[in-house]
Amino acid sequence: MRSEINKGTGLQYITVVPDDYTPDSSYPLVIMLHGFGANMQDLAGLAPSINPTGYVYACPNAPIPFNLGAGHSGFGWMTPRGGGTAEETANSVALLGDFFDTVFQQFNVPPGRALLLGFSQGGGMTYRCGLDRPERFAGLAALSATLPDQEELASRLPEERTQPIFIAHGTHDQMVSDETAHSAKSFLESHGYSPDFHIYEMGHEISGDVLNDLVPWLSTVLPPMDPSA
Repeated sequence: MRSEINKGTGLQYITVVPDDYTPDSSYPLVIMLHGFGANMQDLAGLAPSINPTGYVYACPNAPIPFNLGAGHSGFGWMTPRGGGTAEETANSVALLGDFFDTVFQQFNVPPGRALLLGFSQGGGMTYRCGLDRPERFAGLAALSATLPDQEELASRLPEERTQPIFIAHGTHDQMVSDETAHSAKSFLESHGYSPDFHIYEMGHEISGDVLNDLVPWLSTVLPPMDPSA
């Protein structure tokens, strides 16, 4: 696989493509949103484990830099633990919307031939920016994620609520509680969705067990390109 960092007009992002990818091809697209304190390279490493030949991948850098202490820095979509503002969130949502337009055009992706996946804070952004775009995203995957404000989210849900949603949560997650994970499931079910909900013996992470369930689900919801076709 080949990776490339793109400056973009709003969000910087990294793309990962199969070795035989050419610009005139039209692969299905997997967009992956990292969690707080990480960067665009964090989830790009999942691409070979998901499928090295059947998809193109795009991973944006969250827009807000944070000093994590001890000489470390990272990025976030908003200030964590309820410290963010409505303006901060709205800016991240707008930047992601522009990013979606950019990468859909860059990779010649028709509507419905993409999937949005996010971890932790990126999973919250997946709910926020994916549920109201069912025509674009064939499915959503929220891993160890917190559901955004339910009233605000409910007001933006589409009429048709058949979009497949994969949810993964760890029993030993110190960042996102079991109650939060089950609340997301209950919210979605109460609004007509049928999420594929999974609980794992793990912490705040994406484990091999998660991938063992996620990868076949993803390939069913968004079939990969057959390189031999």
